Amino acid sequence: MTHYTAHQDTFARDRLPPRAQWPKLLFDLPELQYEGRLNCARSLLDDGLEEGHGSRIAVYSDNAIWTWTELRDRTDRIANVLVRDLGVVPGNRVLLRGANSPMFIAAWLAVMKTGAIAVASMPLLRAKELGGMANKAYINHVLCDARFVDEVRQASAATDRFKHIVTFGDGQLEAMMARQPDSFTSVDTACDDVCMIAFTSGTTGTAKATMHFHRDVLAMADIVARHLLHTQSDDIYIGSPPLGFTFGLGALLVFPLRYRAATVMLEQPTTQNLLSAAERLRATCLFTAPTLYRGLLPIVGNYDLSSLRRCVSAGEPLPRSTSDSWYEATGIRLIDGIGSTEMIHIFIGAAGDDIRLGATGRALPGYEACVLDDENRPLPRGSIGRLAVRGPTGCRYLDDPRQTESVINGWNMTGDLYSVDEDGYFWFQGRADDMIISSGYNISGPEVENALLAHPAVRECAVIGAPDADRGKLVKAFVVPHEHQAARAADLIKELQDFVKATIAPYKYPRVIELVESLPKTLTGKIRRSALRQRELEQIQRSDGLVG
Repeated sequence: MTHYTAHQDTFARDRLPPRAQWPKLLFDLPELQYEGRLNCARSLLDDGLEEGHGSRIAVYSDNAIWTWTELRDRTDRIANVLVRDLGVVPGNRVLLRGANSPMFIAAWLAVMKTGAIAVASMPLLRAKELGGMANKAYINHVLCDARFVDEVRQASAATDRFKHIVTFGDGQLEAMMARQPDSFTSVDTACDDVCMIAFTSGTTGTAKATMHFHRDVLAMADIVARHLLHTQSDDIYIGSPPLGFTFGLGALLVFPLRYRAATVMLEQPTTQNLLSAAERLRATCLFTAPTLYRGLLPIVGNYDLSSLRRCVSAGEPLPRSTSDSWYEATGIRLIDGIGSTEMIHIFIGAAGDDIRLGATGRALPGYEACVLDDENRPLPRGSIGRLAVRGPTGCRYLDDPRQTESVINGWNMTGDLYSVDEDGYFWFQGRADDMIISSGYNISGPEVENALLAHPAVRECAVIGAPDADRGKLVKAFVVPHEHQAARAADLIKELQDFVKATIAPYKYPRVIELVESLPKTLTGKIRRSALRQRELEQIQRSDGLVG
């Protein structure tokens, strides 16, 4: 029997992993019982208007405020441009490039409506990276903010992809929209038609392309927004993550639309812009990463944030010191969570009275999680092992042999090391490559980082295992001090070493501390410890005469 699909271009479906390599999918909750025919844009947008929300505000930005009706009208005009002017058919891939903006939201929804596949990207990507995406996903259609089109054109010339490029913000797309009707009937896609391809960030080697279905988009809202955040129609969501990152896509587009709330689009989410907009618009939920929460702390007291009900941290591990400092400054306890591009959003977390300080949280409703040993056997409570998770979403790479490394026996393997306690709370121990073996001791890099971050002189830090002839690896810390501390480098290093010895077991202290002005980060703000490890290795190779 042929499975129904609305895709005329079957590129993505043809390149899904074999079914035997998929994770086991769970749809036990009533809210996860999706119809066989499903277009997520209709559920997110059109259904909201049918429920009577047309005159309510859907999107705030510095330059515009759009009601639900205005968002739907612009979305439908873009959908008509895609189909009538650009010849997009269901299953084609469409690159979206731009900062967070109302037009980006409308463009993403329009791609969903046409049955095509959105490939959202971030403005900081360069031509080489865009070209790699174009070749991997065979992308020929682009909707791009005019300010960021040069790199797209360079990638087009280098790859012979991106044949149809339309820009917005300079009047091109806007003029095309004006010639189109403001109504478009969503394509009757299957719930498991691919609707988005998300490229992973922060990985070594070639980025992986993860494929997600229409039902996956709704599932992340029906679990995270419903069970973890308890999203209501009077919510106003604000944050720093880009829509080109699945954390941002869920938090600032899918979650508020699914529950008929409003979202705030900030093109430049600096600390001042973020807090100023949150105060002015009376935002109720803030999303950002631990690094930016630390950056907000010195000025958060200058703003009236009494409207905030929830603050969510994801993207990297949340240090206890950051959580405590935010609570002291605002009276709001940070909601921690772990998610991944492969799983589309958060799958372990806790909020409110369920928060256990220091723990990431528990598996969210709809998900199961455990820790496995090196033989892929479940470990007893309290043991450290590799995190494995399964639920209604899961890892499906686009034509990538690494699928078999990321899905084992039906479990999604995240690459994280965790322990789980008797109450089902998961405690982060580090990434698999963050565990440092030094003189026979297993030392968790994140544990040392947490100790350092508790010192008032430390603004940011990263800890790695540096190659060492005597110890195998030694604990090395890269520390970004607060500006007023940088002048006393020698004294500060010893002070930090002594502080760590007094905070955790002394053998874990960083034997080498390098004070730096900044740390290498991915486009989504995660610290790139792999780049620091590579730098250390190259320095040793140069000293040994192995590289020029």
